[in-house]
Amino acid sequence: MPQLDNLCKFDILIVGAGAAGLYAALCLPTTLKVGLITKDTLSGSASDWAQGGIAAALAPEDSPVLHIEDTMRAGAGLCDSEAVTFLAKLAPSCIQSLVKMGVAFDRRGNDLALTLEAAHSRRRVLHAADTTGREVITTLTAQVLGRKNIQVIQQASALSLWLNPQGHCQGISLIYQNQVIWVQADAVVLATGGGGQVFAQTTNPAVSTGDGVAIAWRSGAILRDLEFVQFHPTALTKPGADRFLISEAVRGEGAHLVDCQGRRFAFDYHPAGELAPRDVVSRAIFSHLQRTTADPAAANVWLDLRPIPAEKIRHRFPNIIQVCQHWDIDVFSEPIPVAPAAHYWMGGIVTDLMNRTSIPGLYALGETASTGVHGANRLASNSLLECIVFGAQMADIDKDVVRRHHIDSSGVNIQPSLEFLTSVDDWSTQLTLLEALRQELPRLVWQGAGICREQEKLEIAITQVKTWQQELAATSLSQFLMSLPPAQAANFNLLPNAQRQLCLWAETRNLLDVAYLILKSAAFRTESRGGHYRTDYPHSDPSWQVHTLVQQEKWYKSQLLA
Repeated sequence: MPQLDNLCKFDILIVGAGAAGLYAALCLPTTLKVGLITKDTLSGSASDWAQGGIAAALAPEDSPVLHIEDTMRAGAGLCDSEAVTFLAKLAPSCIQSLVKMGVAFDRRGNDLALTLEAAHSRRRVLHAADTTGREVITTLTAQVLGRKNIQVIQQASALSLWLNPQGHCQGISLIYQNQVIWVQADAVVLATGGGGQVFAQTTNPAVSTGDGVAIAWRSGAILRDLEFVQFHPTALTKPGADRFLISEAVRGEGAHLVDCQGRRFAFDYHPAGELAPRDVVSRAIFSHLQRTTADPAAANVWLDLRPIPAEKIRHRFPNIIQVCQHWDIDVFSEPIPVAPAAHYWMGGIVTDLMNRTSIPGLYALGETASTGVHGANRLASNSLLECIVFGAQMADIDKDVVRRHHIDSSGVNIQPSLEFLTSVDDWSTQLTLLEALRQELPRLVWQGAGICREQEKLEIAITQVKTWQQELAATSLSQFLMSLPPAQAANFNLLPNAQRQLCLWAETRNLLDVAYLILKSAAFRTESRGGHYRTDYPHSDPSWQVHTLVQQEKWYKSQLLA
């Protein structure tokens, strides 16, 4: 791994190496020194897990206007029309850019293959089998590794933003190789993905702990629409297994959803049973588990493929067969254990069309950002597209930032690195607390702000999260890390597994903050809309056709949207 000294300097720092971070790094001028930070490896992002595809109006019978209409309709009244227009109109050229880079999308003859997904009015979804995200990430990673101006810093965790006295972002603090160091930059780009790990059931990878949103919130950035979370109804649910999505097409071909007694319970909740809309099926499963199991956060129902002819299963769903076989599930002789899972976070850090946040010098991209393109509910396959279209705008960052916010580090005093000292017993006690919080918090949020929400459960969960935040803040590790002044380095070389445990602390702190933000936002919005469903307010309210805005401890509404 590369050595980083305290107060080392980059022109641009990108935190996160999914599709958004990688593509942005490639679009930045090659004259800039770029640092690309990832807390795992270059293949550990949610983008790498994306099965579906990437949307663009490429077919002769399609147009950006139709793509705009479909996106706006899915967003349930909360999409920003300017951002959606920007996304749809730039989509074709961005796809061509990916093709030129070497992304091998599936083809029909000489043409790019396009498929139809839910809520799209035309075939416009490009794909690479059912591992589109992996194909995109693999190609972009190879390109990044070939760029001399990009330094990749793996297994490093961003701890906090570094703001100058005027409130401009001038770098970050970083957990790296058993140390806390401060890294300077003319601009910082947060592209850390979503926060699915705050829920007991999620399709997101382990690294999706809401880091960028939490870090930005603590520094005073404006956030938006944090209550809107998209849940997928049927994710593989088995101890030790990734929450692999079992496609809705399986139910379309005739698979049945059954409970532990083998009964097709979905018809209790909607006349269409398993074929009801995604959010309806998710609520049906969630409600049924709440009624019939002692621990609904860890329970599952079953998806039975046996009503489908075996040959059709082999032809249509080879990847599902393979993944299930890996987890000792034979889809031809037994049902698949499934449950709804948090899939995509529509809310995030408010950004404009150039990815600027409310903090000068700070940018956000991808699922970390709230660009306005998803509204209250994301249209399928617009998420990878958003990463690419908005990542491309970073090509102009040198005109926007570097000349206006150049760092003057002459007044920064370099202090000797501090050593964190603690007893073995105290260290062990703190780790026990962290591990307990990582177990209990997702269960609490799943119950309080999962698929179905209501005021009393939200308030109970908020109170508990605040208690846990206080408990964490009271530990000696928290007091040490949270009191480090800017530019003050620290090392933890005398502690066992220090890097891993420091990252656990940072992620746990971020998850507690993310939980608080989601719970408070869900309690604030007293209606149901898109990915936010309140059993005590089950209908959409025209007076709530507004964004939820958050800055520090202030929650407020935007102006009424047209």
